[in-house]
Amino acid sequence: MADAALVLTNARVLDVEAGRLIDGRSVFVRGGRIGEVSDRPETPDDGAVIDCGGRTLMPGLIDAHVHVMVSELDIGRLKTMPATLAAVRAAPILSGMLDRGFTTVRDTGGADHGLKEAVASGPLRGPRLFIAGKAISQTGGHVDYRSPVEHGPATCGCCSGIDLLSHIADGVSDMLRGVREQLRRGADHIKLTVSGGIASPSDPFDSLQFTAEEIAAAVKAATDWGVYVCAHAYSAAAIRRALECGVRSIEHGNMIDAPVAALAAERGAFVVPTLATYESFDQHGAEYGMAAAALAKNAGVFDAGLKSLETCRSAGVELGFGTDLLGPFHALQGREFLIRGQAMPAADVIRSATIVNARLLRRENDLGRIAPGMIADLILVDGNPLDDLGLFQDGGAHIPLVIQDGRIVKDLGITAGKEK
Repeated sequence: MADAALVLTNARVLDVEAGRLIDGRSVFVRGGRIGEVSDRPETPDDGAVIDCGGRTLMPGLIDAHVHVMVSELDIGRLKTMPATLAAVRAAPILSGMLDRGFTTVRDTGGADHGLKEAVASGPLRGPRLFIAGKAISQTGGHVDYRSPVEHGPATCGCCSGIDLLSHIADGVSDMLRGVREQLRRGADHIKLTVSGGIASPSDPFDSLQFTAEEIAAAVKAATDWGVYVCAHAYSAAAIRRALECGVRSIEHGNMIDAPVAALAAERGAFVVPTLATYESFDQHGAEYGMAAAALAKNAGVFDAGLKSLETCRSAGVELGFGTDLLGPFHALQGREFLIRGQAMPAADVIRSATIVNARLLRRENDLGRIAPGMIADLILVDGNPLDDLGLFQDGGAHIPLVIQDGRIVKDLGITAGKEK
């Protein structure tokens, strides 16, 4: 039970803000939150004491760009998949994320209030969900999954897996209706697609999507509700338009340039690169039947994304951590750490997946740090991730213990013989 006390002793606590390990610490948990972090082991009258054996104890990881409902690499296949089947197939995706140490994820198109509630209330095992509902696209835009030869209207919006992913809106009134519908259904943020993309069938990669008036209307409606807008955007022109209209979080951002990065920093916006997905497309996309047109779009995007990390860092932009993996590639979630490690210090990569993403979610007083009062989302790591970001790979094999909301949700023998 989350109300029972839990004490983790003999831990090397990772202070993610300072980027250092603190040896010989004990962390006291009760009621799902951290009560104390000290060098004095405390034995509770109830609950359990867990000896961490000198392993690294760090905050649960946060992935700020996932699509847990996309169990197919070819998104078009979701057109013939019942929505109920799409939801059931999300279960192992969610469970795998938790095993990899991700205790919180931000879904940017697909997951709905029902799935979020199923995780929160217990029937589904998975990370805490922050949802966008359906991503909003213009006709022919990034998440309009009709092929060029389909002449009819978009689908009914309720029956197939594809219907969970996108809402088509054209003009300010359509945009307002689409945003308000997602908010009515429990969205924590609004997702727009304001440029072309890789996996979409119709749009040029460098196309600009939605007018400034449409984007500004979405931002106003979301802000009035108390939430923010994130936007899929690749080109510098698309990113600039989104920022000037008040978008708070830029997804991908591979082609950002120095002036636009400076604008993002000035506006206090976040950029969430998703480099693992381009690597997965390049290395395995053809093997899994990815369309040739999509593979052609993907060429060069990975290298541009690596360059964007330095462009954003030089401008002082906060970089969130996202992966955007699809279908069979969800298992490669840990690759994002190693890829970013090519251009960033390990401590900064880990900050992106903890305290930076917590700020992005506006939950910095609850998530992303090991400190009194924070939600007890904790992971135990075999080794020092400041020296080896590869410890986040291999499906969580190097993460033997995961605690979420003060409850043990993964245990590879750490508590054997202990009271739980």
